[in-house]
Amino acid sequence: MIDLLLEIGQTLSHNKLRTALTGFAVMWGIFMLIILLGMGHGVFNAFSYDMSGDRTKSINVWGGMTTKPYKGYQENRYIPLEYQDISAIDHDGRGVIRKAVAIKDLDSAQVSTQKDYITDRVSGVFPSAAKLDRLNITKGRFINDNDLLQKRKVIVLNERSARMLFGEVEDAVGKYVNAMKLSWQVVGVYSHDWQDNAYVPFETAMALSGSNGRVSTINVLAPDMKTQEDADAAEKLVKTTLAREHEFDPTDSGGVYIWNRFTGYLQGMTAMTILEMAIWIIGILTMLTGIVGVSNIMFVSVKERTHEIGIRRAIGAKPRSILIQIITESVALTALFGYIGIFFGMLVLAGLAKAFTGMDFIRDPSVTLSIAVEVTVVLVVAGAFAGLFPALKATKVKPVEALRDE
Repeated sequence: MIDLLLEIGQTLSHNKLRTALTGFAVMWGIFMLIILLGMGHGVFNAFSYDMSGDRTKSINVWGGMTTKPYKGYQENRYIPLEYQDISAIDHDGRGVIRKAVAIKDLDSAQVSTQKDYITDRVSGVFPSAAKLDRLNITKGRFINDNDLLQKRKVIVLNERSARMLFGEVEDAVGKYVNAMKLSWQVVGVYSHDWQDNAYVPFETAMALSGSNGRVSTINVLAPDMKTQEDADAAEKLVKTTLAREHEFDPTDSGGVYIWNRFTGYLQGMTAMTILEMAIWIIGILTMLTGIVGVSNIMFVSVKERTHEIGIRRAIGAKPRSILIQIITESVALTALFGYIGIFFGMLVLAGLAKAFTGMDFIRDPSVTLSIAVEVTVVLVVAGAFAGLFPALKATKVKPVEALRDE
């Protein structure tokens, strides 16, 4: 091991400028690869977080506008979603769909106390909305089934609204606010990266809206979706049910608008795979300059050590041992500068992780153990490749000619 280190030190010292430039190229290539992989990992983490749990296996439906005539109806007919659509989807989807729920968006309303007021968008929801929208309940609770059954006048506020109305989040729960000409008890406070709605029980919102049973959105929970075929089947079932209930062509793409989150998840996973491949390709291409430099250094080293190699061959050294030595030196040289690049890359990622805290599109950009192992393998393979041709040249040195040239 000591002899190997001495050989590497001797190789590096022959031309310090050339070594420095080559080392920088290797270090820069690995540094950029680490940064790209870390950022890609952060994007993947954000995507996985956003799509995990029941949120992924759900279908969102909105009312649309028909594009085809059907059974005497003309095209361009607006199809509103209605309360009874929930029961119809639940009935038709037994065995495929766990539950259909709805959202009733009310107009923006002035929410006030004796001290202050704010303007918030108010939405009537089911208890499942907390999980579907990833609301972090920091104080109190969210809407529950009893709130729906009894049509309670309770409200859940976001932290910003709670602070503006009550000064402190802790002071909000149990207090009352005025909104839509009614008094509402605050039962919970939530935090979210971008969501700032005020939430009330769905049944209470429906009673206040006077919309003849119309709802804004239907969310269909289908936890058994595991493949694209499952997602297509669940989506077709929902659309067929709504087409029957509202009398529009089931093949009409505009009748209702559907966003299948699971389909989006599968597409996102494909995109993440492509992104990872692109990052590796870009990183390896960035490393090529450094690899060529290492190979050049090793060629020069072999040329300068021709006499030494000739002596070793003359006293019985086999070509295989010389081949292994040159390749090992090349791998060690590449790994030395490569790990310097890894070190600085991880330092930069640590800073980026702090800078991106709270961002939706990236979450914990870092290098995992598996990524570190993969980069190490790349370093070893790149170093071996860089030293292969100089090593092959070294094995062809003839002892007699090497000693005569000296």
